[in-house]
Amino acid sequence: MELRHLRYFVAIAEERSFTRAAERLWVAQPGLSTQIRRLEAELGVRLFERHTRGVDLTQAGALFLDRARAVLTAADVAGATGSDLKGGAAGTVRLGVATPARWSRTAALLERFGLERDGVELTVLEGFGGTLWRDLRDGRLDALLAPASFGSPDLRRLKVGAERWVVLVAEDHRLAGSGPLESRELDGERIVLTAHRDGAAHDRMVADMLAELGVTAVLTRGAPGPALYRSVACGDAVALTTAPEGLPAGVQVRPLDPGRTVTFELLSRDEAPSPALAEFIRIAVESVSRVPAARRELSAVA
Repeated sequence: MELRHLRYFVAIAEERSFTRAAERLWVAQPGLSTQIRRLEAELGVRLFERHTRGVDLTQAGALFLDRARAVLTAADVAGATGSDLKGGAAGTVRLGVATPARWSRTAALLERFGLERDGVELTVLEGFGGTLWRDLRDGRLDALLAPASFGSPDLRRLKVGAERWVVLVAEDHRLAGSGPLESRELDGERIVLTAHRDGAAHDRMVADMLAELGVTAVLTRGAPGPALYRSVACGDAVALTTAPEGLPAGVQVRPLDPGRTVTFELLSRDEAPSPALAEFIRIAVESVSRVPAARRELSAVA
């Protein structure tokens, strides 16, 4: 068994297709199929169930996938030992950033990492937390910045800060104004949610926070993706989020009173990180430690 056999297997498991895996690996599909049959023969188990739409992992395949990834990660770490000793890091980091709720220091962290580790290719993917959480668990992402509700026992967790909930309202809405907005004023208002399976955690945070404040509102479905806040801009509804970015024209941001916060974490798989990911985590730790506690807790107020 060679490392290339493990890489072939992992590629097929992630793509759920011999054809797509062959394209990704730049190898001929017949040769790839032959190598996997030899690997199955060596292990004495079937790794894949073949069907017309592609392949699925068997129970043995799922177990072997975890172990194969651990071996490949260890091999990558070992291969980078020399460059690490020289004080540099190379490779790639695939980071997920959960939306709609955001951590306000995300851009500053990415900028610092890019400046200090310009030899690392950093790819940032934004999307609903549920989608990115699955990508992290399945190995398609290296780390995820998300509300703490996405943490689980098998993931490493680094608390990076907390953000206050704010209310998004149109400039001509009855709730428009300056300064904090009292929560009781949200009674009876239409409040936008994602109403998407992978946005369920965000929607649940909003609903739970409103219930805690004793607010009875009409929760309504927003448009998908970047159009989520269009109904807010039109004055048809309001929205709750943290550290908003890229809002439509004519939308105001008002802190909620009494204030409620969301804790954010940097999540990664509980295994030996690649040197590049280890550097990203180190810089994240240092960046968080430089921000005074009071500022971390109230960063969304500014």
